[in-house]
Amino acid sequence: MTKGTYVKYSISFALLAAMMCFLFIWNIHSGSVRLSVEEISEILFRRTGEAASYRIVWDIRLPRILSAVILGGALSVSGFLLQTFFANPIAGPFVLGISSGAKLVVSLVMIVLLGRGMSIGSAGMILAAFAGSMISMGFVLMISGKVKKMSMLVICGVMIGYICSAITDFVVTFADDANIVNLHNWSMGSFSGTSWENVRVMAAVVFLALVLVFLMAKPIGAYQMGEVYAQNMGVNILRFRMALILLSSVLSACVTAFAGPISFVGIAVPHLVKRLFKTAKPILMIPGCFLGGAVFCLFCDLAARTVFAPTELSISSVTAVFGAPVVIYMMVHNRKGMQ
Repeated sequence: MTKGTYVKYSISFALLAAMMCFLFIWNIHSGSVRLSVEEISEILFRRTGEAASYRIVWDIRLPRILSAVILGGALSVSGFLLQTFFANPIAGPFVLGISSGAKLVVSLVMIVLLGRGMSIGSAGMILAAFAGSMISMGFVLMISGKVKKMSMLVICGVMIGYICSAITDFVVTFADDANIVNLHNWSMGSFSGTSWENVRVMAAVVFLALVLVFLMAKPIGAYQMGEVYAQNMGVNILRFRMALILLSSVLSACVTAFAGPISFVGIAVPHLVKRLFKTAKPILMIPGCFLGGAVFCLFCDLAARTVFAPTELSISSVTAVFGAPVVIYMMVHNRKGMQ
């Protein structure tokens, strides 16, 4: 790596980090109760301030902001892994129906348990979402072995998503009214209502998955050059593909379990990060995608909370508004990304 390239990458990371810090503070500042930078500093660093403001920051806004950072980054990295796996720049958890599969199983579990007066914990939500993700991924893999064109694979993934959504809507019609309200709020997609316990669980799951993904950076780089090249470099293709599927499913399942289905982040952000870094090297793309996903979701969550305040938009609607044009641009220009 030349000095000029090193400086370019350093500037790119610094830009993403600065944007994340700026949006982090802006999200704490904005809301029905606006707080000054001085008040925020007092509350965060000195643990002092008015009781109401202190509670708003520590119990409501900080968990929500941290969940946007963690889950936004996780969804972006999951999208990057799927794009690498299928060698397709518009492959992502939402487009391929993986998020819809996770939503279906979580909905079934929630309806059954809530109907019996039982609750489901964070671990249960993640396991249910992971099971749904793996079921949808299984169908996608079966289809990928039958079709030659990647465009057909994406269309089939969209159809799987519609089928899962239709089944979910059918099941919801037989749920109790109270359960429908809970399920509707979750299925619309939102970072609101996140607790510190949720943050700890999602942080542990995502951190472990990201460490494993980062350890696979070299095999991923070899796989981007083609399966034959990867095999010549000593990569066990079968194990590698299984690991890629499992890790991408865990990351997307964690997002769906805590925030509901969120669209276009896993497709748009990896593409934008590639454009920023001018490379698809995994050693740069993995942390870059995480930072990019965090920035994107912080911005979209801020818009969801403030644009039509006090009415709050679903996070998936806002991410679609900003992410869909990126996907349209990619499809119109028929670019296959920097693989």
